[in-house]
Amino acid sequence: MRIALATLCFLACSSNTKPPPAPENFDFPQGFLFGTAIAGFQADMGCPSKSMSCLDPNSDWYTWVTKPELAADPMTHLSGEPITDSPGFYELYAQDLDRAKNELGSNALRLSIEWSRLFPTSTVGIEDNAAIKAAASSDALAFYHGVFSAMKARGLTPLVTLNHYTLPSWIHDAYGCHVDLDKCTKRGWLDHDTILHEIAKYAGFAAREFGGEVDLWATLNEPFTAVVVAGFLLPSESRTNPPGVMLRIPEAKAAAVAMIEAHARMYDAVKANDASAKVGIVYNLETVQPKDPTDDVDVQAAKNLSYLLNEVFLNADVFGDLDANLDGKTVHRDDLAGRMDYIGINYYARIIAAGAASPFPTLSPLLTVSIGSLTNQDYEYPEGIYDVLTLAKKWKVPLYITETGYSVGADTPKAPSWLVKTLAWTKRAMNDGADVKGYFWWTLMDNYEWNHGMSMHFGMYGVDGKDPNKTRTPRETSTVYGKIAKANSIPADLLMTYPAPR
Repeated sequence: MRIALATLCFLACSSNTKPPPAPENFDFPQGFLFGTAIAGFQADMGCPSKSMSCLDPNSDWYTWVTKPELAADPMTHLSGEPITDSPGFYELYAQDLDRAKNELGSNALRLSIEWSRLFPTSTVGIEDNAAIKAAASSDALAFYHGVFSAMKARGLTPLVTLNHYTLPSWIHDAYGCHVDLDKCTKRGWLDHDTILHEIAKYAGFAAREFGGEVDLWATLNEPFTAVVVAGFLLPSESRTNPPGVMLRIPEAKAAAVAMIEAHARMYDAVKANDASAKVGIVYNLETVQPKDPTDDVDVQAAKNLSYLLNEVFLNADVFGDLDANLDGKTVHRDDLAGRMDYIGINYYARIIAAGAASPFPTLSPLLTVSIGSLTNQDYEYPEGIYDVLTLAKKWKVPLYITETGYSVGADTPKAPSWLVKTLAWTKRAMNDGADVKGYFWWTLMDNYEWNHGMSMHFGMYGVDGKDPNKTRTPRETSTVYGKIAKANSIPADLLMTYPAPR
């Protein structure tokens, strides 16, 4: 889940929202996917049995949240909460899938494969397909096949993310690179040739192994704001990501290019091993508006920022136009072009841009926006999902809402209101020509929200991390979603019941 850019930006949130869309047509097409989204690192661990097989200790993020030296470092902004407070999907998935199908009326679930769980030891130098499979964890293979089989039995379509932030510790030393990025030897996205080769190898293996069970693949999740920005530019309380270093601008650009290229190489690898698969990326899009729409400087600042946040990655992997220096100057690369069967869109917030002298001139000459506070939990602009879907029509591929959600400290009407309103604006975008194939709520159950631990409550089902049984408690959102998904439409009474979030 993307908990914000409190990073490159500056947001002035307004409490004024447009009225909800007129009820011209809120029936969704047959086959539209209604689902929820989870991620392996956030959901799998914390099993009631406390079995060691439930843990995945071989990722950079596991090191990030468990190494005492990192937890004590104020630059990491870690909650210190143990990863064993997670909801234990590894053991409880059959119950969770039953809830998704029977209570939520879902016909899909977005989830991730953990590269480090599948390959706990290095695959460098292993090229033969049989040897690659022999290197894979038999426990992990059995777990993922079990999940996919259980989904099929319940009529749930899997949308599987191959890389949801985490990297194996054999390719990224989270602690060493945080302490000294210049001297660490396992540099993750900065070891360009190694990580591109290995992540493509992993993607190809996943397609061979699970292609009979999975048709929808996503390569990367939110590569720019959650990995590049939070990892190399401005780690903050809102979000950190290993290596969590500040203002390493050349490295940030190198990581961005590597992730653009990684998507293309992963796309090729999946297609080579499962030609019928649909492969896309999950990318958070922001609706960016000028603070003063009559001020030419604010208008240009908003355009520039929207380009940097929304378009650089997608233009490269759809059109082949790579802007490696983030300066608006592109070089065409055929090896990147056309690598996109769909785009998964994550949407949470809008940005209000005010023109000013750039505080990051070496990052991009296009950054001419003022820096201030970004409000992350005030999801006050549900209609922004219409704006980003309208923007996304330029790439001329099908679209999925792969995440949107609302964190609540208690079961309040704000989360179901956000659900109803964002779905209503999604349907209006569809009525106006956006080719949207599905909507996935973040998240199925409360889970470990990265550096925040279990303190954020996005789940349709609440989970108390200290509860040894990890009991799921339904929230009002689950009831509302069930009504919508089972009707394949937004009932008129729901549009009247839930006010827009403030």
